Amino acid sequence: MKGEEPRQGLFVPRLEASEQVRASLMRQDDFSDIDTRTPSGARVYDYMLGGTDNYAVDRMAGGQFEELLPGTKAMARNNRRFLERVVRFLAVDRGVRQFLDFGSGLPTQDNVHQIAQRAAPGSRVVYVDKDPVVLRHQKVAALAENDDTAFILADARDVDQVLGRPETIRLLDFSQPTAALYLSFLHFIPDEDDPLAMVRRVMSRLAPGSFLAISHLVSDDIEVRELTTSLALSKAKGAFGRIRKKQEVRAFFDGLDPVEPGLVDIADWRPDGQDDEQSRRWSYFGGVGSR
Repeated sequence: MKGEEPRQGLFVPRLEASEQVRASLMRQDDFSDIDTRTPSGARVYDYMLGGTDNYAVDRMAGGQFEELLPGTKAMARNNRRFLERVVRFLAVDRGVRQFLDFGSGLPTQDNVHQIAQRAAPGSRVVYVDKDPVVLRHQKVAALAENDDTAFILADARDVDQVLGRPETIRLLDFSQPTAALYLSFLHFIPDEDDPLAMVRRVMSRLAPGSFLAISHLVSDDIEVRELTTSLALSKAKGAFGRIRKKQEVRAFFDGLDPVEPGLVDIADWRPDGQDDEQSRRWSYFGGVGSR
């Protein structure tokens, strides 16, 4: 087996034959105007989930995190299952018919609109991401055929722009309950951009009975927080926030009513027995709250 050409000072994951086939599906000249030398959060996450929409630099970054903290890939899979459980719960048990997915990332199996519309046909979903690779994805293009779904290429930090876009106004009735989803996203927002105020601005615009769902990378070990944050910042050329403490994530839910079982390791949020064994040194922490 041949691995990727190593770069000095970096851990380089070796690709199995099946991975080499998948990796060939996206090459650096696929999108000539897109930076393929800097890892993208959406593409690294896609790699962690076993997807094909990523470049060598994304696989290298993902491999470094797995080498540093074994079980990180499993943690990504568990986060995806959390998304599935949250959307299904909100659609089936709470009757939510509107979803606003911030930092949606690349499409994979069972996306928000598929889960929600399977539970309740006619459910409306707006996806928000600023990565142009996401916009170019064939599955995103296919959303044009779904009248109840839209993708917005925008920066989630610009709340007024996101909520004022024609696609948002067409699909979402702000007099009705909406679920705002920030899943595996807020750790990409640095403190200077005030992610807490960003979330509160969104929730203040949503109707009573709306919901907030968050999953956030956390660690109670200061060494792990500093090490992983430093690695992510260096790989993403500063396009990252930081790994936070659980108490900092709880602050996003101030003023909201927590949905049982409250804020927990996401593998413990209404578990269905399908989660994988993951890293114990950092994890996704979060839950759901209602306005």
